[in-house]
Amino acid sequence: MEEARAKIRHSSHQRASRPPLASWSGSWSCSCQNQRSVPSTSLSQYAMATEKPREDDGVERDATLVYDYHRMSMSLQPADAVFALCSLDTRVAESAARLFLDGFGDFLIFSGSVGSLTAGRFAEPEAVVFASIAKAMGVPEHKIVIEAQSTNTGENVRFTHALLQEMGRPLPTSFLLVQKPYMERRTYATFAKQWPDPKTTFAVTSPQLSFHEYPNDDNPRDLVINIMVGDLVRIRDYADRGFQIPQDIPDDVWAAGQRLVAAGYDKHLPSS
Repeated sequence: MEEARAKIRHSSHQRASRPPLASWSGSWSCSCQNQRSVPSTSLSQYAMATEKPREDDGVERDATLVYDYHRMSMSLQPADAVFALCSLDTRVAESAARLFLDGFGDFLIFSGSVGSLTAGRFAEPEAVVFASIAKAMGVPEHKIVIEAQSTNTGENVRFTHALLQEMGRPLPTSFLLVQKPYMERRTYATFAKQWPDPKTTFAVTSPQLSFHEYPNDDNPRDLVINIMVGDLVRIRDYADRGFQIPQDIPDDVWAAGQRLVAAGYDKHLPSS
């Protein structure tokens, strides 16, 4: 299983030609300043006020490169179950519910307790919050499985497997995993390593948002960059620790991650 799945590699130039995902692919938009005349005597001051600092331009380029590496853009097929790995981003719940309602799974799993990023943010475990969103969108309660004990990606996988066994459910032979865009690759590598049945097939997807589109009030840009830089290091290190299967990291992606660390985006690095 590991050898077969490890053959899937996604270079940045392949992601650039990413096909849209059916009816729920993300839309691209831009905001432009209204045109206005500027006195010639103040052109230099106007340019200084509106132009981004070069350092920030570099951060944006590096962050986009790392973010796009994390996204795997796998093709989607209907599966036995849609499996959402919960977090601080409730758009993952919405995407998972949409996929279920569109017929991509027979039932919908939400997995997650309270992690370091959601402590104090939600009044209930992540999985309960996400399930409430799905029910509000029309997913029947009897089609939802809630695993509310896991606190990391590996536990999401292992605890969900154990819960399904305890429930006496037939174990799914195929999954559609739903995560944040910048955690697709680590989710893929972790599931491939830690789901007990090597014959199980799966694909990983996420809300279809570019790096420019992704940040919002609940997921601010600097927090997103810190998390995905830390996850890049985890992808490099966690295979040796037995947590996931290996993933190639292109040199330019690793260099971009190191520049972001040097720029101060080091708040989510793994402990040694």
